[in-house]
Amino acid sequence: MKVIIGSKNKVKVEAVKETVADYELFSSAVFDAFEVESGVADQPKSLEEVVQGAQNRAKNAFKSGDLGFGLESGLMSVPGSKSGVMDFCACAIFDGKDFHLGLSSCFERPMEMNRLMLEEGLDMSQACNKIGLTDNSEIGSNEGVIGILTKGRMTRKDYTKQSIITALIHLENAELY
Repeated sequence: MKVIIGSKNKVKVEAVKETVADYELFSSAVFDAFEVESGVADQPKSLEEVVQGAQNRAKNAFKSGDLGFGLESGLMSVPGSKSGVMDFCACAIFDGKDFHLGLSSCFERPMEMNRLMLEEGLDMSQACNKIGLTDNSEIGSNEGVIGILTKGRMTRKDYTKQSIITALIHLENAELY
């Protein structure tokens, strides 16, 4: 089986490889990673947009393999949250016919960071730098904002793995779906 990951981001690639290592289905899998288009904004701002981005990445990755993995992070509205939005990761796995979706846990980013991103158009790294969370210009390819805010208790790779595990429920239990 040839598995194509629709991203060259090292966190996403490692998350897929490390997660599927626990699954018999992938025991003889060969992996490759390509940068593919998400077809959504760099900072998706709704559940629908994040899922669409993951599906687009999975479908675009599938063109070169047997399974395409698409991962997309972004914001969704969450009633009762302090800022009204929370960050999460969506995983879409495309097998040529169906999508298998999974989501991670969510977390709230600092309000000033959200404001800078949503109102001033800064990307996540720029916003993190501007509010003094980090001087790392590639935070999304490392521990992520969640890694900083949890003081390493959960990293971007961890929450990306959560979305992969929940998407794999469909493949591992196909008879139920």
